Amino acid sequence: MPLREDRVASAARVSLITAEELLERPDDDYKYELVGGELLRMSPTGAEHGVVTSKLARMLEQYLDTSHAGVCCGAETGFILQRTPDVVRAPDAAFVAAERIPATGVPTGFWPFAPDFAVEVASPSDRFTELQTKVAEYFRAGTRLVWIVEPATRTVHVYRAPYELQAFGEHDELDGGDVLPGLRCPVRRLFASTIEGLGPGSL
Repeated sequence: MPLREDRVASAARVSLITAEELLERPDDDYKYELVGGELLRMSPTGAEHGVVTSKLARMLEQYLDTSHAGVCCGAETGFILQRTPDVVRAPDAAFVAAERIPATGVPTGFWPFAPDFAVEVASPSDRFTELQTKVAEYFRAGTRLVWIVEPATRTVHVYRAPYELQAFGEHDELDGGDVLPGLRCPVRRLFASTIEGLGPGSL
């Protein structure tokens, strides 16, 4: 019983921080997210993760160069998904529709809302339950489309709702649905070693 009481007392002393305090933290070469007001430190990613993330960002940029539908946000861009306690997530790639960008322009701090489209590239250390938690948080905050990209299985899991899941393999083609109309992406290109012959709206 005393041990349990010590743990409760220790938990009670945890000091929750806000999105604003997270933004002001000194740079220490780590990526942080905020979950229920508590810091979650993310280790640097592996090479494969970085290459896939780069390809996803290129795909979005290429699509937006012609569609002008909004802006692409690269890895480490923070989105405030909840307040009190604060939740800040930083997807590996994201899209914000033009009509949602504030009249004052793209904010210098975190986006004050969820992205329309979020992509998470799974690392070997990621647990399925952790990824599911992120998916639920995104949709609860207003995200309309989420891709979970899994390099280990060369699969992309597409969520159009928290429990509306469809898996795409290397021989399939992804599309942006009504969130990114006209966007096409053969799954195999995300995991290929080179990118060749890219055309508008496709990867």
